[in-house]
Amino acid sequence: MTRFTSWVVGILLPLQLAYTSSAIDYTPIQPPSYPLAVRNPYLSAWLPGDQVAKLPTAQPQFWYGNNLGWSVLANVDRQTYNLFGVSRPAVNTKAATVVKASFTSTHSIFVVTAGNAQFTLDFFSPVSPKDYVRQSLPFSYLSITTATTNERPSDIDIYSDIDESWTGDKANSCSNSVSNGTHLYEFSANGATYSQSRTELALWGKVVFAAHQSEIHTLSSMSGPSEATRAQFQATGNLTALSQGDTCQTGGSYGFAYRLGLIQKPATVRYAVGVVREDAINYLGSPQTHYYRSQYSDIPSAVNHFFDDYDAALKESNDLDASIKNTGTDLAGKNYSDILALSMRQVMGGIDLTIPADTLNTSEVQAFIKEISSDGNMNTVDILYPALPFFYVFAPEYIRLLLDPVLKYLKSGNYPNPWVVHDIGTNYPNATGYDGGNDERMPLEETGNLFILVDAYEKATGDKTWAKQYDSIWPGYAVYLDNYGLYPSNQLSTTDGLGAFTNMTSLAIKAAVGLSAYSSISGQQKWGGIGAAFAATILVPGTGTANSSITKLPYLDLTYGTKDWYLTFNLYPQALLNLTTFPSSIFESQSDFYPTVRSQGGVAISSNALWGKTDWDFWVAATSSEKTMNMFVDDVWAYASNKKNTQPFSDRYYVKGDKEGLAEFRARPTVGAHWAIWALVKGPNSG
Repeated sequence: MTRFTSWVVGILLPLQLAYTSSAIDYTPIQPPSYPLAVRNPYLSAWLPGDQVAKLPTAQPQFWYGNNLGWSVLANVDRQTYNLFGVSRPAVNTKAATVVKASFTSTHSIFVVTAGNAQFTLDFFSPVSPKDYVRQSLPFSYLSITTATTNERPSDIDIYSDIDESWTGDKANSCSNSVSNGTHLYEFSANGATYSQSRTELALWGKVVFAAHQSEIHTLSSMSGPSEATRAQFQATGNLTALSQGDTCQTGGSYGFAYRLGLIQKPATVRYAVGVVREDAINYLGSPQTHYYRSQYSDIPSAVNHFFDDYDAALKESNDLDASIKNTGTDLAGKNYSDILALSMRQVMGGIDLTIPADTLNTSEVQAFIKEISSDGNMNTVDILYPALPFFYVFAPEYIRLLLDPVLKYLKSGNYPNPWVVHDIGTNYPNATGYDGGNDERMPLEETGNLFILVDAYEKATGDKTWAKQYDSIWPGYAVYLDNYGLYPSNQLSTTDGLGAFTNMTSLAIKAAVGLSAYSSISGQQKWGGIGAAFAATILVPGTGTANSSITKLPYLDLTYGTKDWYLTFNLYPQALLNLTTFPSSIFESQSDFYPTVRSQGGVAISSNALWGKTDWDFWVAATSSEKTMNMFVDDVWAYASNKKNTQPFSDRYYVKGDKEGLAEFRARPTVGAHWAIWALVKGPNSG
């Protein structure tokens, strides 16, 4: 019986026998989930942290939690080993042994041994906010490096495939091609443009899997049922080559094999995975496409560039990784740098960078961000707000790119309410606006946020011209804050999970700081004076402040005249933007207060809640004493490394009660708030 036949007719091994566990080195921590290919809201593949021990059979997941087919196998001296993602291992195959799992800000790396060889799987998602072409390319790298574990050379082949689960439905079309040495599969579900699956995968996108021909390694490919493609690899180390007329088959997997031959020194092969949406965003009825298409108009040329760009992207990523580690550690210790490294890809993984699809005019570049896992809204203003520190540090121009679609819509006059819109589209990627004014209502929240974000952009860039085109809409929003900000009516804030409140102290603070920010934008001092007058009223004992009955410490309350408290993160922009709305003593008293209300797992968002928010934890930490700052950092780090969660890093977690240490939400770009300490100390463009 040949090796091919034994695979096809043999029974599959039970999953519990499919891998070998061993002591694994997790560096720097075992996170809830490892980013594998995280580039935009539709290319977002992760590996739950608890799956590393069984890496050979583990399945990666889309951010939503549904499984994605992506596997790696290797032949070592004619024995086939499952390295990654082979959920149904075949007979006569063995599981590799997992040795190490690590992550940096841009890489997730797994080391396994198989026979006489060691394999390093490097999942690399570039983060390049200042290089619009590189950042907008909807692809991610998988590099596999192998070497023998002793002085004896080994005969090695490497195989990887993905399957139709990436389309969000059954793939009903596929094609293959070879372009300048790059071999590509493209397949899709052919859904309606801008439509999503139940699990929010792009039904209209093309999934791309590619490999690049090496000068010294033979590359071959095959599509069809995974049992058949893997069987051929097991039997021969080769697949049906594209150059030999392989017919693309739907209904299965799409795989590439590298024949390395006898090797002893390290050798590397590389794959690319992506999801291409030529019509990426529907902005008020006008299709937007990814920025890279201004230079690479078709998929083969874009993928070729992506492979050619690897060395430059790698150098940039190495510099970024080192900066995150070193600066984060210098600012607030190793725990802080660990959190930043885990957060980096997640922030940019919520964003599409686009230009008009009809003109490809790069002067009309815009950015769109998805409120991942909570509402799926587009360019939600109170999602941009917590993520502000990341953009402030690395690329302040993104504040403008993300706000511009919102402001153009507001200036059009089609939004009927006198406050700022909550978002510009209920379901990503459809930015259709709310001409009926029926968005989620957060009047003071979003109006205050807008002024703070614009002021942050101007102070970080020195650009005072961009905002002037919207001068006609600013006064109305300032008047709204003046009229309604000091005594907020019953309404939601960004922490809408708590419900609506009347006379919410935090919203009044938002209005006061927002008015001061508008004073800076407009140059009209009276608005800063109104903000300061708001602050003086808020700080009157019995209005926005109370004293602890136990410690006697003063603190800002949840709503006027109560003893309840709330995490007052809305003071952070005052410090970041050098405003003078509230006296500096308020930061000191709040810093002293928070340790007195800390629960076992951290500080809750309010006295009425069981859960905390990592984004607001860091905004508060940044303006606190070193001791209190370290408390917040260490609590978030303990939550991130507690091994109780398996979803992409959640910004909402329980700090007490039966669910202590457990998370809600997934992969939200709000983790950009984790750079609040960095932004305040180092300033803009310091990344």
